[in-house]
Amino acid sequence: MESPLTLNGQVAFYQGKVRDVYFLDEGRLAIVASDRISAFDHILPRAIPGKGQMLNDIAYYFLQATEHIIPNWSEALPHKSVTTGKTAEPIKIEMVVRGFLCGHALRQYTAGERTLCGASMPDGMLPYQAFPQPIITPATKADHGEHDEDISPREILDRGIVSEDLWQKLASISLELFAFGQQMASERGLLLADTKYEFGLIDGELILIDEIHTPDSSRYFYADGFDGAVSQGRPPKHLSKEFVREWLMSKGFQGREGDVMPVMEDEDVQLIRDRYMELYEIMLGRPFLEESMDNLQETINSFLQS
Repeated sequence: MESPLTLNGQVAFYQGKVRDVYFLDEGRLAIVASDRISAFDHILPRAIPGKGQMLNDIAYYFLQATEHIIPNWSEALPHKSVTTGKTAEPIKIEMVVRGFLCGHALRQYTAGERTLCGASMPDGMLPYQAFPQPIITPATKADHGEHDEDISPREILDRGIVSEDLWQKLASISLELFAFGQQMASERGLLLADTKYEFGLIDGELILIDEIHTPDSSRYFYADGFDGAVSQGRPPKHLSKEFVREWLMSKGFQGREGDVMPVMEDEDVQLIRDRYMELYEIMLGRPFLEESMDNLQETINSFLQS
């Protein structure tokens, strides 16, 4: 759950919900992906063994695969749980791209909403049905301890969060990344339903930051059987963290005031680990081999000195 390290050149430290960020001198940083898992902006009480390594490996793979679309922050993978790279000034917007009516969009749609963050959702859609075209539903990137909030492009511009020119670049690149992610998923028998992208600036240059196309930031469906399930009104089989949210909701927890976090049994932990491992092996085409966490600090410092 924790990774308290002292790294060469360390100048600051930040603990996110699931990752520990070590800011280093000369504009560098090292991110350690922990085995913590979060949902509804709450950290669950038990870690998922190997989850951090799986997510970090997937994220690094996709960051490398999308460099032809936009540069990104990552530079090296000194350990399966660690990525090193460049520090950027983050743009405080999450660019959420949705190709299908599911998750938060479906919950809003079921409640009668037909507009989400300024994007239209047509009448008469079936749950999990594909939108005519992917939609962008941005969210504010909250500070530590606060909740992300839906926001429309109009509000983003009115608040001066970004300029109109930068917004257009963010939207265009997000849709291009999403189309590329959908293509890669399709080649592996999956459907990339929705995801989020985060961006930053280094000396005025727009770059991609954070993770990309992982099950923590994305929702995947199996292509096989998808159409039949949707037409019959059944939830399609999926590979994503949504099943964790569904499990929490079945226990009466949605992160609301007064909600009590349910107990996680050993079988719950194993199920979540198995889901992450399945997606890892499908997306990367190789079995997951967990790397020892012993001497992690020495491993990173040795790499930083090389």
